[in-house]
Amino acid sequence: MNPQLQQIATHVVGFLIALWILRRFAWKPLLNLLEERRAKIRADFDAAEAKRRQSENLAAQYQQRLDAIEAEARQKIQEAVNEGRQVASELREEARGEAKRIIDKARADLDRDLAKAQVALKERMVGMTLSATERILRQTLDQEGHRRLIAGFIDELEQSHTRGQG
Repeated sequence: MNPQLQQIATHVVGFLIALWILRRFAWKPLLNLLEERRAKIRADFDAAEAKRRQSENLAAQYQQRLDAIEAEARQKIQEAVNEGRQVASELREEARGEAKRIIDKARADLDRDLAKAQVALKERMVGMTLSATERILRQTLDQEGHRRLIAGFIDELEQSHTRGQG
């Protein structure tokens, strides 16, 4: 045989023996090691997927809680607005009632003052009429005297009237 062919055959036989030894002693542990590695990677991916799903569930729960809190806040704000409107309405009604009482009291005071003024004016007129009548009765005058007396009385009325206004 040719030395090269013999060398090739030796290499092939050595390769086959190495392959048989590797298969017998190293192949299974290598395959087991690779299979363990593959299982660990798969378990890591499954755990990561489970954590992702768990995170999504938590995010959904938190979003639901936030939505519920927001709805509750909106409801409380609406209740506060309604209560504010009710208080404002009550205050307006109270103010209207108070204004009506003040106006009624002012009218009553004005009516009372007007009545007093009318009584005072009436008493003054009665007093002046009595005074004029008394003068007329005390004096018996002729027509010229009556005219002077009445003119003097009218002047007195005008003067007392201007004094009463001023």
